[in-house]
Amino acid sequence: MRRRLEEPNFWYVATVTPDGAPHVTPMWPYLVGTIGTAYVRGLESAGIVATLKHFAGYSSSAGARNLAPVRAGRREFADVTLPPFEMALREGGARSLMAAYTETDGVPASADPRLLTGLLREEWGFTGTVVADYFGIDFLRTLHRVAETPAESAHLALAAGVDVELPTLKCYGDDLVAAVREGYVAESLVDRAARRVLLQKCELGLLDEGWHSPAPQSVDLDPAENRVLARRLAEESVVLLDNPDGVLPLSPDARIAVFGPRASDALAMLGCYSFPAHVGAQHPDVPTGIAIPTLLEALRDELPHAKIVFTEGCGVSDPDTSGFAEAVARASEADVCVAVLGDRSGLFGRGTSGEGCDVPDLALPGVQGELLDALLATGVPVVLVLLTGRPYAPVRPHGRPAAVVQAFFPGEEGGPAVAGVLTGRVNPSGRLPVSVPRMPGGQPWTYLQPPLGLAGEVSSLDPTPLYPFGHGLSYTRFVWDGFTGTEPVIGTDGSYDLSVTVRNTGSRRGAEVVQLYLHDPVASVTRPDVRLIGYRRLELDPGESHRVTFRFHTDLSAFTGRTGARIVEPGALELRLAASSRDVRHTARLTLTGPVRDLGPDRRLHCETEVSTNG
Repeated sequence: MRRRLEEPNFWYVATVTPDGAPHVTPMWPYLVGTIGTAYVRGLESAGIVATLKHFAGYSSSAGARNLAPVRAGRREFADVTLPPFEMALREGGARSLMAAYTETDGVPASADPRLLTGLLREEWGFTGTVVADYFGIDFLRTLHRVAETPAESAHLALAAGVDVELPTLKCYGDDLVAAVREGYVAESLVDRAARRVLLQKCELGLLDEGWHSPAPQSVDLDPAENRVLARRLAEESVVLLDNPDGVLPLSPDARIAVFGPRASDALAMLGCYSFPAHVGAQHPDVPTGIAIPTLLEALRDELPHAKIVFTEGCGVSDPDTSGFAEAVARASEADVCVAVLGDRSGLFGRGTSGEGCDVPDLALPGVQGELLDALLATGVPVVLVLLTGRPYAPVRPHGRPAAVVQAFFPGEEGGPAVAGVLTGRVNPSGRLPVSVPRMPGGQPWTYLQPPLGLAGEVSSLDPTPLYPFGHGLSYTRFVWDGFTGTEPVIGTDGSYDLSVTVRNTGSRRGAEVVQLYLHDPVASVTRPDVRLIGYRRLELDPGESHRVTFRFHTDLSAFTGRTGARIVEPGALELRLAASSRDVRHTARLTLTGPVRDLGPDRRLHCETEVSTNG
């Protein structure tokens, strides 16, 4: 026995999450934290106050339903939901947060002083502003029913630490003024919120003498340099999930039959909060104003000598199968089929993916799955391209596609990016930020599971994903060798370096993503079987190799113990260098010695890496 047992006495000891996408519980705190922190740094470096949302738990709502209660335990809340916020605040410098709509264990976030004051300000030292999420303050009365009047809602929110009501005054207006005058709400609470807002305006220079709002002017929101960046982001995010027989890249002179409701729709590239989808969808006669190439257009541009025919086959969500017969006929005449399936983004039921567009399982919308079945039954190789907002189960009764490409709403340059991967102009290097399920039911599930959350003999349901978190293929090959580590016995406040050389042994330039996972064999509380704690992307020419070193500190092994304190325990640990959460290449076994160590808010949050060129 190496672990001490402690009596429970919990206290909140803090993601930048995909907005409006609670269909998949965000159980990948390190990835979300590092990406969110980089995003925040960019905004703050431009003098913009970055607002993190939604603090906290909104993306973990029960049953994968938008705005449902959060039933996460306090340990999960502390170790999974909150760390990305902490990283984006401490290392990114975010100066604002938006309180979540949701409630956790019966307490709405907008009325929780332990969260918005005790944790955020007193423990983390946050000095910025906390704003409401749209009607979040009045929701204390209308949805949560913890307040009877707008004034009561205002009192609860102010006391918890919400400084600004958005988007309009409902509770912080006349009702609050009257409540202060009557003595129901302390004027000091209003003063506290007003001071925070005014200080932030002073920081921005908005209260400087002589300041005035700039005159309206025409601004190009889609300049050429932005499109170059959009293309790069899209190309690097496309994930090649499967290509067992080398069907991809497509032959430049092949007979290609393209199918599916996402192939010729520009909006297939955009999420629900993009302007064309969010606002433009309500004005169908108004042009989008920017160029958004479809995948079909981009594929024809990429392969001018190929014979490409297109048949939609079906709609995104309607049940009409009358187009199947023509699709099957065109497929039978082709060398290869490209089925472009997926989501139509929208809000509150107006799409198949987006805020308020929830689903009971992860089967493809409408009859798209049946269209895929019909194409697979022809025997012609089918390349499945998924343009989606969530991970769908791609396995069908008629077998698996010859290749699978995944793009999660890749943006205005997504069409050329995906076409580039299909043709080989782009060597795919994206990695899955979620797991792709083997079957559509049994969700939500993530890789970050303790032993009882994994496959076992006590259940007939195997949750093992078809494609694991971190997975992604390339058109070139990489060899990982020369693995070394430093002294494997360290104190609970120690560090350990592990290194590996990655060599591109293929014939073209490509990128490999080296991922570092932690496995804790025995702990005083159940722990995830594996947990991502570091990663590094390496871009290599043919024959080139780089050596990457991860500088692990024991702070990264910390978790919330039985008392609610974040601790590092002595004992065995494993550090696994892997190409995905399942594809482990090298393992370092460590032993931590010394006493259990309690961590404070100054703990290390990320793993430093160093890359050297070997030739």
